[in-house]
Amino acid sequence: MTASDELLAAYDAQLRTDAETPSALTVKHLGALRLVTFSGGRGFITYQDLAGADRAQIERWVPEALDYYSQNPAIAKVEWKTRGHDHAPGLHEALLANGFIEEEPESIMIGAASALAVEVPLPEGITLRRVTKDADIRAMCAMQDLVFGEEPSAEYADAIVARAHRDPLFELWVADHAGEIVSAGRLEPVPGTDFAGIWGGCTVESWRGQGIYRALTAARASSALAQGYTLIHSDSTGYSRPILERYGFTKVSTTTPYVWKR
Repeated sequence: MTASDELLAAYDAQLRTDAETPSALTVKHLGALRLVTFSGGRGFITYQDLAGADRAQIERWVPEALDYYSQNPAIAKVEWKTRGHDHAPGLHEALLANGFIEEEPESIMIGAASALAVEVPLPEGITLRRVTKDADIRAMCAMQDLVFGEEPSAEYADAIVARAHRDPLFELWVADHAGEIVSAGRLEPVPGTDFAGIWGGCTVESWRGQGIYRALTAARASSALAQGYTLIHSDSTGYSRPILERYGFTKVSTTTPYVWKR
Protein backbone atom coordinates (compact mmCIF):
# COMPACT_ATOMS: atom_id res chain seq x y z
CA MET A 1 0.00 0.00 0.00
CA THR A 2 1.13 3.54 -0.66
CA ALA A 3 1.13 6.16 2.09
CA SER A 4 -2.01 7.62 0.53
CA ASP A 5 -3.71 4.20 0.59
CA GLU A 6 -2.78 3.75 4.26
CA LEU A 7 -4.20 7.16 5.18
CA LEU A 8 -7.42 6.45 3.29
CA ALA A 9 -7.75 3.06 5.00
CA ALA A 10 -7.32 4.73 8.41
CA TYR A 11 -9.91 7.37 7.44
CA ASP A 12 -12.47 4.74 6.44
CA ALA A 13 -11.85 2.53 9.48
CA GLN A 14 -11.60 5.21 12.19
CA LEU A 15 -13.80 8.07 11.02
CA ARG A 16 -16.68 6.57 9.07
CA THR A 17 -18.41 5.31 12.20
CA ASP A 18 -20.38 7.01 14.98
CA ALA A 19 -17.19 9.05 15.45
CA GLU A 20 -18.23 11.01 12.34
CA THR A 21 -21.32 12.46 14.00
CA PRO A 22 -20.61 13.06 17.70
CA SER A 23 -23.33 15.70 18.05
CA ALA A 24 -26.12 13.55 16.59
CA LEU A 25 -29.49 13.70 18.31
CA THR A 26 -30.60 10.39 16.79
CA VAL A 27 -29.18 7.76 14.43
CA LYS A 28 -31.35 5.29 12.51
CA HIS A 29 -29.85 2.46 10.45
CA LEU A 30 -31.22 1.63 7.02
CA GLY A 31 -29.17 -1.20 5.59
CA ALA A 32 -25.64 0.17 5.29
CA LEU A 33 -26.86 3.76 5.76
CA ARG A 34 -26.75 5.84 8.92
CA LEU A 35 -29.61 8.35 8.99
CA VAL A 36 -28.50 11.06 11.41
CA THR A 37 -30.57 13.88 12.86
CA PHE A 38 -28.91 17.03 14.19
CA SER A 39 -30.39 19.96 16.05
CA GLY A 40 -31.59 22.84 13.93
CA GLY A 41 -33.70 20.64 11.64
CA ARG A 42 -30.77 19.03 9.82
CA GLY A 43 -30.59 15.50 8.48
CA PHE A 44 -27.34 13.84 7.44
CA ILE A 45 -26.86 10.53 5.61
CA THR A 46 -23.55 8.70 5.72
CA TYR A 47 -22.09 5.18 5.84
CA GLN A 48 -18.78 3.37 6.17
CA ASP A 49 -19.37 1.69 2.82
CA LEU A 50 -22.39 0.51 0.86
CA ALA A 51 -21.75 -3.16 1.65
CA GLY A 52 -21.58 -4.18 -2.00
CA ALA A 53 -25.06 -2.85 -2.76
CA ASP A 54 -26.05 -2.96 -6.42
CA ARG A 55 -27.88 -0.30 -8.42
CA ALA A 56 -31.31 -1.72 -7.60
CA GLN A 57 -30.63 -1.70 -3.84
CA ILE A 58 -29.30 1.85 -3.93
CA GLU A 59 -32.33 2.99 -5.92
CA ARG A 60 -34.52 1.60 -3.12
CA TRP A 61 -32.49 3.09 -0.29
CA VAL A 62 -32.55 6.69 -1.53
CA PRO A 63 -36.35 7.26 -1.43
CA GLU A 64 -36.66 5.19 1.77
CA ALA A 65 -34.08 7.40 3.48
CA LEU A 66 -35.73 10.57 2.22
CA ASP A 67 -39.15 9.35 3.37
CA TYR A 68 -37.76 8.91 6.89
CA TYR A 69 -36.83 12.60 7.02
CA SER A 70 -39.79 14.00 5.08
CA GLN A 71 -42.17 12.51 7.68
CA ASN A 72 -40.52 14.69 10.33
CA PRO A 73 -41.77 18.28 9.83
CA ALA A 74 -38.85 19.62 11.89
CA ILE A 75 -36.36 18.54 9.22
CA ALA A 76 -35.75 21.33 6.72
CA LYS A 77 -32.57 20.10 5.05
CA VAL A 78 -30.88 16.75 4.43
CA GLU A 79 -27.29 16.24 3.29
CA TRP A 80 -26.19 12.96 1.72
CA LYS A 81 -22.40 12.79 2.04
CA THR A 82 -20.76 10.82 -0.78
CA ARG A 83 -17.08 9.87 -1.19
CA GLY A 84 -15.35 9.54 -4.51
CA HIS A 85 -13.65 6.23 -3.74
CA ASP A 86 -16.86 4.38 -2.80
CA HIS A 87 -18.38 1.79 -5.13
CA ALA A 88 -21.89 3.21 -5.45
CA PRO A 89 -23.54 2.21 -8.76
CA GLY A 90 -26.41 4.51 -9.69
CA LEU A 91 -26.20 6.66 -6.57
CA HIS A 92 -25.68 9.97 -8.38
CA GLU A 93 -28.68 9.38 -10.64
CA ALA A 94 -30.88 8.16 -7.78
CA LEU A 95 -30.12 11.20 -5.66
CA LEU A 96 -30.93 13.63 -8.48
CA ALA A 97 -34.12 11.73 -9.31
CA ASN A 98 -35.27 12.15 -5.69
CA GLY A 99 -34.74 15.90 -5.50
CA PHE A 100 -31.21 16.12 -4.11
CA ILE A 101 -28.99 18.85 -5.55
CA GLU A 102 -25.31 18.13 -6.16
CA GLU A 103 -22.98 20.68 -4.57
CA GLU A 104 -19.30 21.38 -5.20
CA PRO A 105 -16.90 18.53 -4.45
CA GLU A 106 -14.20 18.98 -1.83
CA SER A 107 -10.86 17.25 -1.31
CA ILE A 108 -10.42 14.88 1.64
CA MET A 109 -7.03 15.94 3.00
CA ILE A 110 -5.01 14.08 5.65
CA GLY A 111 -1.61 14.84 7.13
CA ALA A 112 0.52 14.94 10.24
CA ALA A 113 -0.55 17.38 12.94
CA SER A 114 3.14 18.10 13.59
CA ALA A 115 3.55 19.39 10.02
CA LEU A 116 0.89 22.04 10.60
CA ALA A 117 1.82 23.01 14.15
CA VAL A 118 4.34 25.69 13.18
CA GLU A 119 4.90 29.35 13.94
CA VAL A 120 3.17 31.61 11.41
CA PRO A 121 3.69 35.41 11.45
CA LEU A 122 0.51 37.44 11.76
CA PRO A 123 -0.36 40.82 10.24
CA GLU A 124 -0.17 43.73 12.64
CA GLY A 125 -3.23 43.98 14.87
CA ILE A 126 -4.37 40.38 14.36
CA THR A 127 -4.74 38.12 17.41
CA LEU A 128 -5.72 34.47 17.63
CA ARG A 129 -7.83 33.06 20.44
CA ARG A 130 -10.11 30.21 21.37
CA VAL A 131 -13.66 31.40 22.02
CA THR A 132 -15.94 29.92 24.66
CA LYS A 133 -18.46 32.67 25.48
CA ASP A 134 -21.87 32.45 23.82
CA ALA A 135 -21.71 35.96 22.35
CA ASP A 136 -18.34 35.27 20.73
CA ILE A 137 -19.57 31.95 19.34
CA ARG A 138 -22.65 33.60 17.84
CA ALA A 139 -20.54 36.35 16.27
CA MET A 140 -18.22 33.71 14.81
CA CYS A 141 -21.15 31.77 13.34
CA ALA A 142 -22.66 34.89 11.78
CA MET A 143 -19.32 35.75 10.15
CA GLN A 144 -18.98 32.23 8.76
CA ASP A 145 -22.51 32.28 7.34
CA LEU A 146 -21.84 35.56 5.54
CA VAL A 147 -18.48 34.39 4.16
CA PHE A 148 -20.14 31.22 2.83
CA GLY A 149 -22.82 33.33 1.13
CA GLU A 150 -25.69 32.56 3.48
CA GLU A 151 -27.89 34.61 5.77
CA PRO A 152 -26.84 34.35 9.44
CA SER A 153 -28.74 31.46 10.97
CA ALA A 154 -29.82 31.63 14.62
CA GLU A 155 -30.59 27.90 14.49
CA TYR A 156 -27.05 27.07 13.37
CA ALA A 157 -25.56 29.34 16.05
CA ASP A 158 -27.78 27.71 18.70
CA ALA A 159 -26.53 24.27 17.65
CA ILE A 160 -22.87 25.33 17.83
CA VAL A 161 -23.37 26.97 21.23
CA ALA A 162 -25.06 23.82 22.54
CA ARG A 163 -22.27 21.63 21.17
CA ALA A 164 -19.62 23.85 22.77
CA HIS A 165 -21.33 23.51 26.16
CA ARG A 166 -21.80 19.75 25.79
CA ASP A 167 -18.44 18.66 24.34
CA PRO A 168 -15.24 19.79 26.13
CA LEU A 169 -13.08 18.58 23.21
CA PHE A 170 -14.90 20.80 20.71
CA GLU A 171 -12.82 23.95 20.10
CA LEU A 172 -13.71 27.17 18.30
CA TRP A 173 -10.87 29.44 17.16
CA VAL A 174 -10.98 32.95 15.71
CA ALA A 175 -8.69 35.69 14.48
CA ASP A 176 -9.62 39.20 15.63
CA HIS A 177 -8.80 42.66 14.36
CA ALA A 178 -9.96 45.65 16.42
CA GLY A 179 -12.75 43.58 17.96
CA GLU A 180 -13.95 42.17 14.63
CA ILE A 181 -13.71 38.46 13.83
CA VAL A 182 -12.00 38.15 10.44
CA SER A 183 -11.24 34.41 10.34
CA ALA A 184 -12.54 31.36 12.17
CA GLY A 185 -12.53 27.57 12.29
CA ARG A 186 -13.37 24.56 14.45
CA LEU A 187 -11.19 21.80 15.87
CA GLU A 188 -12.95 18.49 16.47
CA PRO A 189 -10.75 15.79 18.04
CA VAL A 190 -12.17 12.30 17.55
CA PRO A 191 -11.80 10.25 20.76
CA GLY A 192 -10.41 6.75 20.30
CA THR A 193 -8.76 7.59 16.98
CA ASP A 194 -5.56 9.19 15.71
CA PHE A 195 -7.55 12.02 14.13
CA ALA A 196 -8.68 15.54 14.83
CA GLY A 197 -10.72 17.39 12.24
CA ILE A 198 -10.41 21.02 11.21
CA TRP A 199 -13.71 22.38 9.95
CA GLY A 200 -15.54 25.54 8.98
CA GLY A 201 -12.38 27.46 8.17
CA CYS A 202 -13.02 30.77 6.45
CA THR A 203 -11.62 34.29 6.24
CA VAL A 204 -13.28 37.58 5.36
CA GLU A 205 -12.37 38.33 1.75
CA SER A 206 -10.55 41.60 2.47
CA TRP A 207 -8.19 39.78 4.87
CA ARG A 208 -7.26 36.84 2.66
CA GLY A 209 -3.76 36.22 1.37
CA GLN A 210 -2.04 37.46 4.55
CA GLY A 211 -1.41 34.16 6.31
CA ILE A 212 -4.27 34.47 8.80
CA TYR A 213 -6.02 31.25 7.85
CA ARG A 214 -2.69 29.44 7.83
CA ALA A 215 -1.95 30.72 11.36
CA LEU A 216 -5.41 29.72 12.56
CA THR A 217 -4.88 26.24 11.14
CA ALA A 218 -1.50 26.01 12.87
CA ALA A 219 -3.07 26.98 16.20
CA ARG A 220 -5.70 24.27 15.88
CA ALA A 221 -3.10 21.67 14.90
CA SER A 222 -0.95 22.61 17.89
CA SER A 223 -3.93 22.13 20.19
CA ALA A 224 -4.68 18.72 18.63
CA LEU A 225 -1.05 17.62 18.95
CA ALA A 226 -0.94 18.67 22.60
CA GLN A 227 -3.91 16.36 23.22
CA GLY A 228 -2.20 13.39 21.55
CA TYR A 229 -3.86 13.45 18.13
CA THR A 230 -1.28 12.81 15.43
CA LEU A 231 -3.34 13.15 12.23
CA ILE A 232 -5.43 16.03 10.93
CA HIS A 233 -8.22 15.57 8.41
CA SER A 234 -10.25 18.13 6.54
CA ASP A 235 -12.72 18.40 3.69
CA SER A 236 -11.01 21.22 1.83
CA THR A 237 -12.18 23.73 -0.73
CA GLY A 238 -9.98 25.04 -3.50
CA TYR A 239 -9.00 27.87 -1.14
CA SER A 240 -7.74 25.78 1.78
CA ARG A 241 -6.38 22.76 -0.10
CA PRO A 242 -3.17 24.49 -1.33
CA ILE A 243 -2.39 25.60 2.22
CA LEU A 244 -2.55 22.03 3.47
CA GLU A 245 -0.61 20.70 0.49
CA ARG A 246 2.27 23.06 1.30
CA TYR A 247 2.57 21.29 4.65
CA GLY A 248 2.71 17.83 3.10
CA PHE A 249 -0.94 16.90 3.37
CA THR A 250 -2.27 14.29 0.96
CA LYS A 251 -5.51 14.32 -1.00
CA VAL A 252 -6.82 10.79 -0.41
CA SER A 253 -10.24 11.13 -2.06
CA THR A 254 -13.06 13.57 -2.70
CA THR A 255 -16.38 14.15 -0.99
CA THR A 256 -19.46 15.63 -2.63
CA PRO A 257 -22.56 16.67 -0.69
CA TYR A 258 -26.01 16.22 -2.20
CA VAL A 259 -28.61 18.39 -0.48
CA TRP A 260 -32.39 18.13 -0.29
CA LYS A 261 -34.42 21.02 1.11
CA ARG A 262 -38.07 20.97 2.10
